[in-house]
Amino acid sequence: MVTGAAGALGTDLVRVLTADGERFHAYPRADLDIADAEAVEAAVAGWAGGADEPCVLLNAAAYTAVDLAETDEQAARTAHAVNAEAPGLLAAACARHGARLVHVSTDYVFDGRGPDGRPGAGYEPDDPTGARSVYGRTKEEGERRVREALDAHHVVRTAWVYGDTGSNFVATMARLAAQRDTLDVVDDQHGSPTWSADLAAALVALGRSDAPAGTLHATGGGATTWCGFARAVFAELGADPDRVRGCTTDQFPRPAPRPAWSVLSPASWTAAGLAPLRDWREALHEAVTRHPGLLGR
Repeated sequence: MVTGAAGALGTDLVRVLTADGERFHAYPRADLDIADAEAVEAAVAGWAGGADEPCVLLNAAAYTAVDLAETDEQAARTAHAVNAEAPGLLAAACARHGARLVHVSTDYVFDGRGPDGRPGAGYEPDDPTGARSVYGRTKEEGERRVREALDAHHVVRTAWVYGDTGSNFVATMARLAAQRDTLDVVDDQHGSPTWSADLAAALVALGRSDAPAGTLHATGGGATTWCGFARAVFAELGADPDRVRGCTTDQFPRPAPRPAWSVLSPASWTAAGLAPLRDWREALHEAVTRHPGLLGR
């Protein structure tokens, strides 16, 4: 069962499951309000209740308007309902009906300063969290509620996800490349671009595996900055990457603080016997080659 099925990640989860001939139920937000306890219970009961084979719920639903959640009270309430309360409802329903839950979380649960005592290292799942934004705190609470409600869970943190559904960084850079001679992009925030198609395949593999319950990290391999990511997009377009100029976060203040360090270690993923996601640069090349919609074309 897939929740958040109309988003970038949810769309790719549906593609993977369909291509594999898997039996599944897909719920976009319009068809299932995951913050409605009765609706969640009915959906999970109808799908997993009485099933004669293992059932896995893949929760790709999230409220991700990070700046609006920081400045607008109603948006903050919505973020809490979707990111904090709803995962607990899904986990509790899975517990009642014997299903497993794979819940997607984010690098924003960390403070973004990097792991203490390990400069330049990726965050491990057991590193102390400490979200600095409304969005990050709601996701952090959602993780806690999942762990409290269901033993058979996986919390999977990821970062810098882009896909060909909805807005994405790649399409934004392609549009700006056509509109501007030069572009300033922050060069002091580090992370790992993650193609939603690769992440979806990895999550499905996790759902089929016998990996022990717990928290895992899954992102594209390697790391770069937003500026480095933008330059790579320009290169894929055949545009001069030097048209992208690096700048500091302080030059582009935003309502929600952005993590300076979003690199997540893949060690937990591989230790669980799962294949790591490919290098982010290789994934980007295939993504824009096979899916021109990523470039807004």
